[in-house]
Amino acid sequence: MTIESDPSYPAHWEADVVLRDGGTARIRPITTEDAGRLVSFYEQVSDESKYYRFFAPYPRLSDRDVHRFTHHDHVDRVGLAATIGGEFIATVRFDRIGPDGRPASAPADEAEVAFLVQDAHQGRGVASALLEHIGAVARERGIHRFAAEVLPANGKMIKVFTDAGYQQKRSFEDGAVRLTLDLEPTAESLAVQRAREQRAEARSVQRLLAPGSVAVIGVSRSGGGVGAAALRNLRDTGFHGHLYAVNEAASADLLDGVRAYRTVADIGGPVDLAVVAVPAHRVPDAVRACGEHGVQGLVVLSAGYGESGPAGLQRQRELVRQIRSYGMRLIGPNAFGVINTAPDVELNASLAPTPASARGRIGLFTQSGAIGIALLSGLLRRGEGLSSFVSAGNRADVSGNDILQYWYDDESTDVALMYLETLGNPRKFTRLARRTAAVKPVVVARGGRHTPAGHVVPGTRLPESTVSELLRQAGVIRVDTVTELVDVGLLLAGQPLPAGPRVAILGNSESLGVLTYDACLTRGLRPLPPLDLTTAATPEDFRTALADALASPDCDAVVVTAIPWVGENAPADDLAGALRDAVARHPGKPVAVVHVELGALAEALSTAAGTVAPRPPTTPPAPGPTTPAAGVPTTPAVPGRPTPAAGAPAAPAAPAASASAPRPADAASAADPAARPSTAGEGRIPAYPAAERAVRAVAEAVRYAQWRRSLADAGQVPEYEDIDEAGAAAQLAALLAGAADSAITLDEADARALLARYGIRVLPTLPAPDADAAVRAARTLGYPVALKTTAPHLRHRADLGGVRLGLTTEAELRRAYHELTEALGKPAELLPVVQAMVPRGVDTVVRCVIDPAAGAVLSFGLAGVPSELLGDTAHRLVPATDRDAAALIRSIRAAPLLFGWRGSDPVDTPALEELLLRLSRLVHDHPEVIGVSLEPVVVATEGLSVLSATVRVARPPARTDLGPRTLPSY
Repeated sequence: MTIESDPSYPAHWEADVVLRDGGTARIRPITTEDAGRLVSFYEQVSDESKYYRFFAPYPRLSDRDVHRFTHHDHVDRVGLAATIGGEFIATVRFDRIGPDGRPASAPADEAEVAFLVQDAHQGRGVASALLEHIGAVARERGIHRFAAEVLPANGKMIKVFTDAGYQQKRSFEDGAVRLTLDLEPTAESLAVQRAREQRAEARSVQRLLAPGSVAVIGVSRSGGGVGAAALRNLRDTGFHGHLYAVNEAASADLLDGVRAYRTVADIGGPVDLAVVAVPAHRVPDAVRACGEHGVQGLVVLSAGYGESGPAGLQRQRELVRQIRSYGMRLIGPNAFGVINTAPDVELNASLAPTPASARGRIGLFTQSGAIGIALLSGLLRRGEGLSSFVSAGNRADVSGNDILQYWYDDESTDVALMYLETLGNPRKFTRLARRTAAVKPVVVARGGRHTPAGHVVPGTRLPESTVSELLRQAGVIRVDTVTELVDVGLLLAGQPLPAGPRVAILGNSESLGVLTYDACLTRGLRPLPPLDLTTAATPEDFRTALADALASPDCDAVVVTAIPWVGENAPADDLAGALRDAVARHPGKPVAVVHVELGALAEALSTAAGTVAPRPPTTPPAPGPTTPAAGVPTTPAVPGRPTPAAGAPAAPAAPAASASAPRPADAASAADPAARPSTAGEGRIPAYPAAERAVRAVAEAVRYAQWRRSLADAGQVPEYEDIDEAGAAAQLAALLAGAADSAITLDEADARALLARYGIRVLPTLPAPDADAAVRAARTLGYPVALKTTAPHLRHRADLGGVRLGLTTEAELRRAYHELTEALGKPAELLPVVQAMVPRGVDTVVRCVIDPAAGAVLSFGLAGVPSELLGDTAHRLVPATDRDAAALIRSIRAAPLLFGWRGSDPVDTPALEELLLRLSRLVHDHPEVIGVSLEPVVVATEGLSVLSATVRVARPPARTDLGPRTLPSY
């Protein structure tokens, strides 16, 4: 069914979803063209399932049934189907009913819902996914409750309803269980939805990284080319599963010593993963063959897609649609491949030459093959191995978000390294990164300051420094280069987290120690005076000095500096052994080594002393009583998995906004990982050829440890009883009903009404097209008043004379009106308005926008020069907690002006915090709101006044991260 053939067809209800077992299905509305599919589907359903659906034997559908189940008005009667390969595997429908249980139309807000899932697909989470989507459709159509009657023996379906997390009522009537579900999302339903999303997406990646069988399609008989290289890497790495080569012209039983076939269909057994290395124009045929054979996932190495221009981008979209129609997942196209070093897998389905990587505790994701090669070689050269590696190329399907879902509970991965060019779905990325960072470090290097070819996500509108800070608020360790990515990853994978910022420095070079000291100060650390062991120091001297530093309660980390010896050389192995011995005797603090022209030392340090058993996880050590900011770690801290409290990164302590019934932050739905074992690369001490690089790594570890500790008190996203979320949704739907796809700016009345539904009152203004109208407006509002222009080129420009304040009489108002129009132009150009005066205070600016690189961002600054010229604006991710709001207003450089600077009266910061939280809720609850600017907001000693508001809205994007689970649409 197409929109052209049925204009009422709701195309935006179509979605691809990941099921519980990692496969995918497409959900779409059922149309009149589906009669044959429906009949075929019903014939494959068991008699028992039919009985559970209709409460009686029902062997076949009548013509009347088929007509009823395929003809819908998409308002009062809706049907959705889950499909794979174009065929139905499950259906769900609702019929709006009235209080008497009979069919009804709006404003009736209850509907009867029923499911039917093909027996072969039961247990895959199909019904749960359909319930999420049919629930979203129902809310869109004004339905607030579902009613369902289920036979008591149908335990699976009862569980689908009861496990959904919605508020529900349950009764037993006429031999059936009657369930009533309130469709308003709850914290529990959102947590259930996201937990299912995590399990499904993690499972889908696990199927790609741990296949039982792999076929390489496009292996040349000559042994050259991409396909042959991938096959050799798989073979030489010792892949533990079945391996097949596919070449349509194969004339021998073996290619490169691997069983060869002409087509995938000729392979007798199942194929879990296919590596596709044929020209782009032949890929659709390969995908079709894989789909018909039941292949679970593909790695497409072939180029010629989005990276090559508009035609290639269209080819890429068609590829994704084709792959998803078969329920498969895709890495690529233009991918470099995947690696899994697990001892029971040993998969190297990549173009990286063997040995690509040793086994280790680092997970690595890149969008660029070239960067992937550099990172792999850099880690291998410095002695660190990988748990898994994914180079996704154009990441048309599997993205960094999917990999984060997998790494979150992957016991083999302690540190996640990511090279990203775009964030894809930024709201989802920051949510997943925050949750993952609560249990293991996530280090990100971002390339592509502008939109790269092959990616349709626009670049950020925020400064790069702001994007970095926002990512840090989500717990992400943001670095600038791939070299820093490796440097920081090595320290986190091999060393415990520091308890604070105090750094001891020791070594055999005074100058190198001073350089390290300066670098520490630059990075905001608190270095102790360097200990110079002199150039005559022996390995034993290093051992003693390092052991003393590690045992001291006055430091939290140690940087060792070393230069070549003068005269008789001490073997590098001896020095490495001495350092390792000191660390082993006094574990619990990170150690980094700076070496100059001592490559042998770096190599010796990168060699682990032996296999170390997993240690129980611990939280980052809290600062002790010895200093205000740092202290003595009482237990070793590893970067693996602490026991985090749920929530977002905490801001500095500040009073919480007044609210009722606070709810946890959305980002804090992570399960307690306390029972998970963890190992880092114990025995390895990271070595760096420059002091600045070592100190940067230590500084990032310090900052990350502080963020992890802050999770213990992350704040709350408040619930305000006077918020009218449903009314705002209805208003936005009405405003956008006839709007085009582009964004629109609301007029003053609509903007004021929308903000009022969230408790944000905007001071009214009255138009003044002439002096007499201004006088009438002033009489209506009451003196004193302000007269100001609203022309775009003069808006918020009091410095240009477009604002006259404190007018107390009609004569003053008329004189000001005359002066204004004489100086600046005609009233039709100036668009003057009259507004009541408000108590004096500090003028501020509050904004909230949707940024493509960071998601929803809440911003605050003072009005005028501080924020516009000096860039003194602070930002927080949405949804903001009460601690976020308090920290936000305190983090700008001009914040003292709010707190009684030079004897002035402090302003009402609690009222300002509440305004920030209400605006955050508005933008978080309604993805249609893409921008709000409140300027100025005058904060007085008691209360505040919003003098002007601009609101921009647009149809919500296909992926909002707030609705039912769905894959990116193509």
